[in-house]
Amino acid sequence: MTGARARAALVASLGALQTLAFVHTAAWWLPLASTAGLAALVARAGVRRAAQYGWLYGCAWLLAGTWWLFISMYRYGGLPAPLAAAAVFALAAALALYPALAMAAFARWRCGRPLADALLFAAVWLLAELARGVLFTGFPWIASGYAQVDGPLAALAPWVGVYGIGAWGALAAALFAASTRRRWWPAPVALALLALPALVGRVEFSRPAGSITVTLLQTNVAQDEKFAAEHLPEALAWLGDALRRAKGDLVVAPETAEPLLPEQLADFAPGYWEGLREHFAASTQAALIGVPLGSFEVGYTNSVAGLSAGPPYRYDKWHLVPFGEFIPEGFHWFTQMMNIPLGDFARGVPNPPSFAVRGQRVAPNICYEDLFGEELAKRFVDPALAPTLFANLSNIGWFGDTIAIPQHLNISRMRALEFQRAMIRATNTGATAIIDERGRVTAELAPMTRGVLSGRVEGRTGTTPFAAWSSRFGLWPPFAAALAVLALSAISAGRRRPRT
Repeated sequence: MTGARARAALVASLGALQTLAFVHTAAWWLPLASTAGLAALVARAGVRRAAQYGWLYGCAWLLAGTWWLFISMYRYGGLPAPLAAAAVFALAAALALYPALAMAAFARWRCGRPLADALLFAAVWLLAELARGVLFTGFPWIASGYAQVDGPLAALAPWVGVYGIGAWGALAAALFAASTRRRWWPAPVALALLALPALVGRVEFSRPAGSITVTLLQTNVAQDEKFAAEHLPEALAWLGDALRRAKGDLVVAPETAEPLLPEQLADFAPGYWEGLREHFAASTQAALIGVPLGSFEVGYTNSVAGLSAGPPYRYDKWHLVPFGEFIPEGFHWFTQMMNIPLGDFARGVPNPPSFAVRGQRVAPNICYEDLFGEELAKRFVDPALAPTLFANLSNIGWFGDTIAIPQHLNISRMRALEFQRAMIRATNTGATAIIDERGRVTAELAPMTRGVLSGRVEGRTGTTPFAAWSSRFGLWPPFAAALAVLALSAISAGRRRPRT
């Protein structure tokens, strides 16, 4: 193997290693080491080679972290295996263009001074992650900050959010890389950057506001049986019985736990939906149930219905999943090749009201929506109406018993850290769990099982700095900060020849 090929293989390996800590969070240090390796290599590369390294690194990172997309297209979608594999690769290859451009920019405008270059590296890293998380509806899955949910940088979450954590880690990694070039001082500075958040400790921005008992249902309906007429009666019977038997103040069933419009349920279980509404209307309990609402004539939504003795409640999913809930323009040919009951869903509103349960304001979000902390932050614009806890209703049965389950759990844990709010999760196949405001999982069901999880959850009031600035400005502050560093580096590079 030539030197160039060996370096390319090394870069791809480093990118693949980036994903391990998204499942095994005790290995939080491994992505930092991986990023430091990339920084060391691009610091010695020209613009074209740096772009190649960035693309290889990003592509391997995404392939290792999201290979489970293959399952939805092959096992459940019916695509031939080569075509499904090619589609996963095409997605990773396209998204890897962001780190490719970032590393090219770093190589073009680095100046040879360790601190200035480390700041530039962190800025272009942040821009790449923001681009992946926002452009074309965004795909921020396995953003680098999620690897730190059990690491020392988790203390930064209520201040700067997951993207800020990723940039902080990239800054430390770039300083470690600079210490390999016959300089001793960047390594202690990098260690200080890693230690400082933990030493400062976790600042309490929220305070207790009472508690409620919850019962979370994990239905464990196989994805290829979810819409099958022969399996629906049994699944609906278990769900209805579990909802009626539940003892908690709030009962939560997963996304599309009832997979049909209420009017369609009558074909399989006459009076089913009306009976549930009557049960909770006459009860002191409340329920959140994932169900499509609307009609084929006026349109329908992926929704959560809130049932209680109070006014009717409805939450409609706002951030829809490409291909799963809407078909991007020009891609109908691709979805027509798959045997997946795709929805042409309408969108909800970006700042919906919460569901009132015994003095708590419960804010539902559906599956993929909890990846977008800046969107959940919109609910904190008015502190008097801000959620006291979050409820995530998910179904990732499309991806089987894979690393997608713990990855999604850790995404929810990061949201709990950012807002200092508990997050309860009711899912089809996992991870059904109770997460406290410190991001700790206090109770969890085994994945890929049918079961009921009960526990007590504390509501919180108060606003974190992240919730305060992102509720008003979205992701513009980190974007502007990164652009400012990039612009200053470019101006400086125009005045002097970069030292390599």
